[in-house]
Amino acid sequence: MKLNQISVFIENQSGRLSEVAQLLGEAEINIRALSLADTSDFGILRLIVDKPDDAYKILKENDFTVGRTEVIAVEVPDKPGGLASVLNTLSSNKVNVEYMYAFVHKGNIAAMIFRFDDTDNAVKVIEEAGLKVISRQSLYEQ
Repeated sequence: MKLNQISVFIENQSGRLSEVAQLLGEAEINIRALSLADTSDFGILRLIVDKPDDAYKILKENDFTVGRTEVIAVEVPDKPGGLASVLNTLSSNKVNVEYMYAFVHKGNIAAMIFRFDDTDNAVKVIEEAGLKVISRQSLYEQ
């Protein structure tokens, strides 16, 4: 259920983002989803990859500051209000979303990566609401 997200702290300078992508590509690590947030000095690149342990190791070996975080992927109804319905379910059950980002899963299935302050409770609420948590295996399939 839970996914390992790789967070990479990168200097806000030309070429650093490209270097991360190049290293992962050379190691045949596939990026399935990503988010980039930046400040004037650095950025936080959040990645869902098919080989998170390998990605972590390679980036560390190349002097990047890297962290791991547990997140979950949830299918979201691909229609107007689909995300609102998921967020309303979470909110009404007092589940706090720390951050989220979207990606397309298997063609046209809308999906969100969520980071919660209590992941186990969030998974319980999501499943009880009849929503689908995307498994690691399903996420990494092409």
